[in-house]
Amino acid sequence: VQAGYRREEALTIFFGMRVLLAILLFLVFSTSIIVRPNTLLALGALGVGYVLPGMVLARLAKRRAHRIRLSLADALDLLVVSVEAGLGLDQALSRVGAELAFAHPELSEELKLINLELRAGKARSEALRNLADRTGVDDLSALVTMLIQTDKFGTSVAQSLRVYSETLRTKRRQRAEEAAAKTGVKMVFPLVFCIFPAIWVVTIGPAAIKFVTVLFPMIENMKK
Repeated sequence: VQAGYRREEALTIFFGMRVLLAILLFLVFSTSIIVRPNTLLALGALGVGYVLPGMVLARLAKRRAHRIRLSLADALDLLVVSVEAGLGLDQALSRVGAELAFAHPELSEELKLINLELRAGKARSEALRNLADRTGVDDLSALVTMLIQTDKFGTSVAQSLRVYSETLRTKRRQRAEEAAAKTGVKMVFPLVFCIFPAIWVVTIGPAAIKFVTVLFPMIENMKK
């Protein structure tokens, strides 16, 4: 669900791919004429074939959650404007979902699903919790909790959204600063093992060659 696949047959297809890939890799490594048959290697390939689809699916879900997290700030701004313009929260969510269809399709799809659930008769709090469960985004879960509390206690939705929007932007700024601070540490390995050796070859290499070409004849002359 968090990867965005919601068709009824999605789960069946996923487990089918797991089984088929596991069997295929097992047969390849146990009977292949290219690779020498090896029972231990075939069993390892069987395990890899079973686990690999899950890893790919988890990666897709993580990428989708990252895109939703990046689009949340824009959605909050539109939501604040819509609520302050006089729309109710349900209508504002529907409007924002329509506006974000091109720029942020993942979040737009989730907001449209909320609208469909509300039309089907679900409580707003339940629809919002389903949104948090479907996406797996911490920032969105915090927004859902805030909206449920706002609706429960009757506080201003627009003011709460504006405060949360500022909090979210502060968190994004802190994450960017943290990532920038880690860049220096991550650059140590490529600098030491990739760039510095090349610089040493370019700067010291000609001098070393000159030194060798001068020193060896001198040694030969001394021996004579």
